[in-house]
Amino acid sequence: MRIDALLDSNTNARPAILVVGGAGYIGSHMVLMLKEAGYFVLVFDNLSSGHRSAAVLGDEFIQGELGSKQALQQVFKKYSKTHAHPIKAVMHFGGSIQVGESVVDPAKYYQNNVANTLVLLDVMREFDVKAFIFSSTAAIFGAPCVIPMDEMHPKTPVNPYGRSKWMLEQILEDYDRAYQLKSICLRYFNACGADPLGRTGECHEPETHLIPLILQVASGQRAAIQIFGQDYPTPDGTCLRDYVHVVDLAQAHLKALEQLLAGSESAQYNLGNGQGFSVQEVVSEVEAVTGKSIAVVFAPRRQGDPACLVAKSDRAKQVLGWAPEYSELREIISHAWAWELKLAKKH
Repeated sequence: MRIDALLDSNTNARPAILVVGGAGYIGSHMVLMLKEAGYFVLVFDNLSSGHRSAAVLGDEFIQGELGSKQALQQVFKKYSKTHAHPIKAVMHFGGSIQVGESVVDPAKYYQNNVANTLVLLDVMREFDVKAFIFSSTAAIFGAPCVIPMDEMHPKTPVNPYGRSKWMLEQILEDYDRAYQLKSICLRYFNACGADPLGRTGECHEPETHLIPLILQVASGQRAAIQIFGQDYPTPDGTCLRDYVHVVDLAQAHLKALEQLLAGSESAQYNLGNGQGFSVQEVVSEVEAVTGKSIAVVFAPRRQGDPACLVAKSDRAKQVLGWAPEYSELREIISHAWAWELKLAKKH
């Protein structure tokens, strides 16, 4: 959909998109892409895991709590239908995402990922904003019954993180039926990589994702990388995962947004490359890209880690017209390495 179809002929206003969690990893890449597409971008983030340097990539930054109805009402009231940049849609990247933490502190995950998001949805209803893009996860599926996994795969999440995201997806179905609040849920597998121009990238505290952890070994920030399990039924005995570039994820979100703004129905899509790379393959590719030897420490399997998780993303390709641009593991790692070197200079 062309953005000029959304412009008011009297004000020539750019419609605003509210990006919750826009100072975080995926959210900041989304902010950059929305601006390049011509939208007015509002970043709403409490900076608990996001970064102020990323928060300012949008047109306006609002520091606030997702669970604060008053804070959200102020934003929606300011950018109402009479504003030069009225909010047309909300993109939600503000969830808590650490699987291990969700097991030891499930209350945090049900509060933030479910209860706080309900506050957001109800403020959207109050101000008649009915387009919602939700950052979901492959964790809603649980252990795979079949590989690759499509959208109809059984939903049997095995941890509070996955359950909280699946709860929200079901809530969104109810909100569509009752209130005509339309949503598109995007279920990613392993987000990775960084902005090719080096404007933003992955920077979690603590870091739990495989590629940046290995790159921290290459940059001297970490002594070694742990590999959990080397006896899986895979070619080299280590887990296989589907890695999808963060810019490709943002592109899918943009296409989903444009479909919702054009009046499409609610939908759910898996996002992945459709191919799996083992942990050992990732280590080898990091060594090839960086020219550094990576120290590895093998550890026992982690409970609940399946041998293989690979997405079937045919539906997103067919309906959204989405096609990953950065599907090669070496290219993904190259972008992430450039960002890691930038971070390492700050230490």
